[in-house]
This record gives sequence, C-alpha cells and structure tokens, in this order.
Amino acid sequence: MTAQIPDTVDAGDVAEWSDEVDVLVVGFGIAGGCAAVSAAAAGARVVVLERAAAPGGTTAMAGGHFYLGGGTAVQEATGHWDSPDEMYKYLVAVSREPEHDKIRAYCDGSVEHFNWLEGLGFQFERSYYPEKAVIQPGTEGLMYTGNEKVWPFKDQAVPAPRGHKVPVPGDTGGAGLVTELLVKRADELGVQIRCETGATALVVDGGAVVGVRWRRFDETGTIRAKTVVLAAGGFVMNSDMVAEHVPKLAEKPYVLGNTYDDGLGIRLGRSVGGATKHMDQAFITAPAYPPSILLTGIIVNKLGQRFVAEDSYHSRTSGFVMDQPDSAAFLIVDEAHLRPPETAPDGAGGDPLVPFIDGWETVEEMEAALGIPAGALVATLDRYNENAAAGEDPDFHKQPEFLAPQDTGPWGAFDLSLGKAMYAGFTLGGLATSVDGQVLRADGSEVPGLYAAGACASTIAQDSKGYASGSQLGGGSFFGRRAGRHAAERARSL
Repeated sequence: MTAQIPDTVDAGDVAEWSDEVDVLVVGFGIAGGCAAVSAAAAGARVVVLERAAAPGGTTAMAGGHFYLGGGTAVQEATGHWDSPDEMYKYLVAVSREPEHDKIRAYCDGSVEHFNWLEGLGFQFERSYYPEKAVIQPGTEGLMYTGNEKVWPFKDQAVPAPRGHKVPVPGDTGGAGLVTELLVKRADELGVQIRCETGATALVVDGGAVVGVRWRRFDETGTIRAKTVVLAAGGFVMNSDMVAEHVPKLAEKPYVLGNTYDDGLGIRLGRSVGGATKHMDQAFITAPAYPPSILLTGIIVNKLGQRFVAEDSYHSRTSGFVMDQPDSAAFLIVDEAHLRPPETAPDGAGGDPLVPFIDGWETVEEMEAALGIPAGALVATLDRYNENAAAGEDPDFHKQPEFLAPQDTGPWGAFDLSLGKAMYAGFTLGGLATSVDGQVLRADGSEVPGLYAAGACASTIAQDSKGYASGSQLGGGSFFGRRAGRHAAERARSL
C-alpha cells in the first residue's frame, strides 16, 4: 500500500474522452450514493465509478445508526423532546474544532434529512431502546449513542437520544438496506453506476478539475466532467497512511472498513492542492459495556488514577485511554457488580472485547498485581466509594444510575489497555471542505469543480472522544446530498 499522491492529467493531453457528464462521483457508499441521486434529481447527468464489484462500500457493513435529531418523528413518537438548537449546542461542545456552519446546517436540516431517508422506501421503527449498549439488539428505532447524558455535556445542552437505527436486527449490515434503496433510486433517475472501475487520476484544466482518468481491468479511459465528487472512503486499510497519521490504529487487532478504504479519495484531493484536517484522529474503541452494571466500577490508569467518567460513550472512554501512560487502563469492579462483558463477533474470534485479568481478596493485592504504585489504587477507590455512598461523584460527575460503592470483596480487574483489549477502529481525518462539500485549499479557497463527502472528507465527526454512533452515516448522507446538489448547480452554470 502507498501514501503516494497520484499525478494529475492535463486536459490538453487527453486525446479522447470516453464520456462527458455533468457530475462524476467516485465511490458508491452512503455519501457517494446520496451525492449521485441528489445531483441526478437536480437534473444532472451522473456517472458513478465504484471499484468494488457491487455498490455499498463500508456502509454496507455498518449496523445502521444515523445520528439525527431536532425533533424527528421517532423522537416525537417516543416522547423525547429535542430541538435543532440543543442538538447544535451539543455537537459544538463535543467537537475538538467545531465548524459552526456545518454543525448549524446539519442540525437545522436534520428533520428534513430524516424524512428524505425514509422517503427512499423504509421507516425507522417508532420505538426506543433504554439500555446503555453499543447498538440496539433488535429493531428499536432510537437510543442514546453519544455522550449527551455524560458530564460536562449534560450541563451544556438538554440531552436527547439521536441514534436512529434502520429496522434490521443485529449489529452489522443494517445500513446495507439504505444503500440498496439508493441504488434503486439512482437507477430510476438514470444514474450510471460502473462497478469494478476505479479512478486513477484527476484531470485538470488550469486550476479546475474537469474530469477523471479511470481503469477497469486492462481497459483505461478518461471522462470529462463539469464537477467531480470524491466519496471513496477513509484510509484505515492503507498501512502506510495509518503508520504516518494514526500509528495507534496499527496496534489494534482488527479494523472497521472495506478493502477500498485505502485513502484514494484523500490522495486524489491532495493531488490538486486540497488541504486535509484531523488526519491524526480516529474512532478507536474496545467497549467495556454491555452489561452497563460494569460502569458502576472505576476505570484507572497504571498510576491508579481515574481519568474519565466511566459512563461515557465507549469511544470517548477509549480515546482517553489512548492518552494515558503506555495507553494502559483497568476497569475495577467489586464482586457485587461484576458480570461477564460483551464478546467480539464470531468473525473477530468471539473472545471478550475487554479481557478479565484476575480477582483478588484485597485491593492491596490487586494494586500490587497490576503494578500500580502502593497506596494509589486504595486511595482512589476509597475516595470513590465514600462519594458514591453519598450519591456523589465530584471528580467526574457520573450519572446516579452508574454510581455504586465498590466495597464488596473480592475485586476483579478487566484490561482496557491497547494491545490487550480488542480495539477496533477507523480513520476520521479527510479533505477540508466547505458546508457544500467543495474541497478547500490550505488558504480556504476552493478547488474549482471538486467536491468531497463521506469518510474521505472532514465534517462532523472529528475524534474518538466526541464521536457518537451514527455520525458517519448521518454526516456522510447529509453532506453527500449537499455536495451532489451543489455540484449539479455548478455544472448547470458552466
């Protein structure tokens, strides 16, 4: 695998164009599919190049969470009040570098986007899953999938559940329903989808992007396009790019992505001067729940110190683990609250995501066995237990339902350390874009004719600590639509 930036092709050197279109989309996952149908619905002639044998991309592997809010039909039906303003305040609070125009557009347009998604031909179930879990086990349409109820965010915006799941049971593949419906809509609108056909270079005329060089097996060609939308996924499968930008991802046992998440879209964008953002950030996680009772325990680093609210969304906790000395951490639970944790899917070995280390009759014995400085864990646990008994957590303000003294021996420890727990992840960095998906240079100017959406663009999800399940599908689909519409408008003006 390579991190090499492809060369561009000068339009004056193209002897023959295989096609001439208004909008050319590179990749048919959730973002590319939404871009294609939105551009076609606006009257554009659209071709999609998809390297795989069938459309879907990584979206087809996802469980099917869309992060939506502001008062959707599911929120209203299940009695959960929300508003665009509260959603906006929350997303700004969890963003490391909030792009206010994108967040504002996403929140203000969320209900309309929800309705548009259902208009593809399915319906989110009007039901709510109340437990703290990674994903609903059944077809429940709504649950909390972020840190809305976690301090400090619970004090910065009124909490509301926004994780809308497509009505498919299980934790993988549910989003494939949406891509299937997007393919159907694309066909109805006359979009041409060319599978097993990959983009190899962008064609430029002066400073503008005017086409794409493609390859299909031994056949090559060049398409003239008034606008190009890059929607080719992230770079988690590119070992060179991962080693360069997010080396901790190279230390986890497995990745979340498909073969073609090799950073091609990002590299194509960079070939014409596109800037990138948050390339050193990734979603990385080894969930310590379910069962949620484990979160009544404490999570400490190798110095015996707490460093995160244990009731955080799992990737927030994991993001803070990455910051600890040697990325090492332990979940400490007493006998009264200890339960076996969730196991990995069979395809990933079926082992516990967070391995159990051992149990000890005294905290002092546990402290010594874990290599924690003498007295440190004892002091931390004593302080936690005293406050929890009073229903308080002045250090991290954990929710009352997860506050319980851990004072009934023996005590057990689970290993949350990188390299020990079964961490999985994907990249979050991508091309810098405008609110309409235009690829931007480092000085903020746009690259004429070029757009990006989905995992090869930087939009709402910026790091593991602020992530919420559904951010990728929600943001990819929403900003994919905006990119497709704007690309069609630009093509019409040329």
